[in-house]
Amino acid sequence: MRYRTLGGTGIEVSVHCLGAMMFGAVGNSDHGDSARIIHAALDTGINFVDTADMYSTGESEEIVGKALAGRREDVVLATKFHFPMGEGPNRGGNSRRWITRAIEDSLRRLRTDWIDLYQVHRPDRSTDIEETLGALTDLVRQGKIRAFGCSSFPAQDIAEAHHVAERRGLYRFRTEQPPYSLLARGVETNLLPTAQRYGMGVLTWSPLASGFLSGKIRKNQPVDLGTGRAALTPFRFDPSLPENAAKFDALEKLAELAQDLGVTLPELAVAFPAAHPAVTSVIIGPRTMEQFESLTKGAGLVLDDATLDRIDEIVPPGTDLYRADGAWQPPSLEPGRRRRPVAERAAD
Repeated sequence: MRYRTLGGTGIEVSVHCLGAMMFGAVGNSDHGDSARIIHAALDTGINFVDTADMYSTGESEEIVGKALAGRREDVVLATKFHFPMGEGPNRGGNSRRWITRAIEDSLRRLRTDWIDLYQVHRPDRSTDIEETLGALTDLVRQGKIRAFGCSSFPAQDIAEAHHVAERRGLYRFRTEQPPYSLLARGVETNLLPTAQRYGMGVLTWSPLASGFLSGKIRKNQPVDLGTGRAALTPFRFDPSLPENAAKFDALEKLAELAQDLGVTLPELAVAFPAAHPAVTSVIIGPRTMEQFESLTKGAGLVLDDATLDRIDEIVPPGTDLYRADGAWQPPSLEPGRRRRPVAERAAD
């Protein structure tokens, strides 16, 4: 397993990061089976595990905590906060009030005294970024976390956060965690260059485009819209919808490319993000041991320039044919913020 330095921290992490989103009620509710997957990952050389407090409402963190007993020192452990963890106000977000509560809950569930990388799961427009950076800086100074980063932040928010940290003498975001795949390349335009400019590590998620690149979905074949990810967002997977035509066309060409290389489509999909110079680690999120073995089978796959050129022809750089489920969308795209009142729209 190859290792890369995480955002100038000096911490070495494996190019594959084990994502734990599917451990718990929303995926694999068998704690023993989930632990075996975690142990298998560690045995292959993966030393990076990523989870979040909201995954199965804390259950994922509990599974990871139990599985790492006796092996904690060998693992770079990452988790996230932001999403509501209960009903009522002040049970989520990026405020100092919630951060100081959320960190204690995560430490307890993970059965550890420290977290290597603590990440802000999404932006929070109701909280000043200085408030968030200040609280996280204090956690580093207290020894409860080693570094902190963000997830699904737009490039302009990352730039603002770095400027605020510099002006106020606060610690800065060391990492960003964006969705990035063969079908979702929009981050190549601004986000990845911004991360490089600030020396940030990048952990990419959803390399299979929420299962679209799993190899189980093909053009001109019926798609089961009643199970899995397709059941959650059927409009993304329905081949009868005109807006999905380009996505299915690209899928067929990518499958053909994988066949020419003698690999599976998932192997090609997982290898692709790791080829970008801004990317530190690619998060894989298996639910079963079979999925884990499938995703890591192509760990040694090298995509040469000719192959990357073919990918560019199929999905041009900076192009999004697929928006990852759960990806943050800026409020500026909401109709009420990009449409003047009807009476003010005419020129005269």
